[in-house]
Amino acid sequence: MNRTFLAPFQLQKQFVRNLLSRQQPNKKHVYKRVGNGKQLNGIIYYGRDNFEMPEKLPEPPKLFRVQRFAPLKHRIYWERKILFQLGLINDLKDVAIVKNTPENNALLWKVKHLVSVEPITFPYGEPSADDINHTKLNENGECIVHKKIGVDERCVEEADKFIKDPTRLDKDTLKREALLRWVRSY
Repeated sequence: MNRTFLAPFQLQKQFVRNLLSRQQPNKKHVYKRVGNGKQLNGIIYYGRDNFEMPEKLPEPPKLFRVQRFAPLKHRIYWERKILFQLGLINDLKDVAIVKNTPENNALLWKVKHLVSVEPITFPYGEPSADDINHTKLNENGECIVHKKIGVDERCVEEADKFIKDPTRLDKDTLKREALLRWVRSY
């Protein structure tokens, strides 16, 4: 027989032999480490020699600021579906506010390579129901309550007056006038 014909089979046999000779770790003991771990809130930490255990873990954030940074072209259907559920399907600049729940965290874990997640912090305290119109969410996740950001009633009245003005040239009027000037060229 021809040696060039047998060479791929010999390589395949050697590859299978190498796979079988590897020892698989015992999955029960993969995560056990040597030494004494420190337990905090039901979790055992195995730190390095210079690791200092915090007395109390920081409180997890209540809300996340989620923004998509990758395009949706050539993405799998379930990734698009998750982004549609979060409301991040239209534009890369869109931002979604998501509660920190296990269900939402599982969704975010599946699309973590497509979105950026920032915890929302309240440096000046959480806003009340009266402060909703005066809040601003920064790009770094800080939610700031500021009373000067509110809506000025005088500006709203001026805008309504401008929209209802009969002498205003709106889009329909401009189209009609341009058509009439085109038809009557003299």
